[in-house]
Amino acid sequence: MPKTQIKLEYSVNCSPTVLYERLTTPSGLSEWFADDVITSDGKTFIFKWDGDSQEATILQNRDRKMVRFVWVHDKTYFEFRVVKHELTGDVALVVIDFAEAGEEAEMEELWNSQIADLKRILGC
Repeated sequence: MPKTQIKLEYSVNCSPTVLYERLTTPSGLSEWFADDVITSDGKTFIFKWDGDSQEATILQNRDRKMVRFVWVHDKTYFEFRVVKHELTGDVALVVIDFAEAGEEAEMEELWNSQIADLKRILGC
């Protein structure tokens, strides 16, 4: 069954450079996204949660703008975009992910929780 794309936007009151670091490095991702994240080549990441692990590779990476990871097991992706609004100077984080049909609300709740952790770590 095809998955449904979800797109969420969060206001993040910090520097785009600092935010991007938390989205693209093993140490940054380990602070809020997974229990542990490791990479040997900077392209393939192993995400660990409660004894389970999943592998993803970076499909696209635009410095301080966006990163897209593709899950090895099912070829879906999740993406982070850092957006700085020209008029206000506000910084936003856009998350794009996929959910099984009927599980969109649960996926949104999970991201809301994850991003709350990220904001707490960033102090914003």
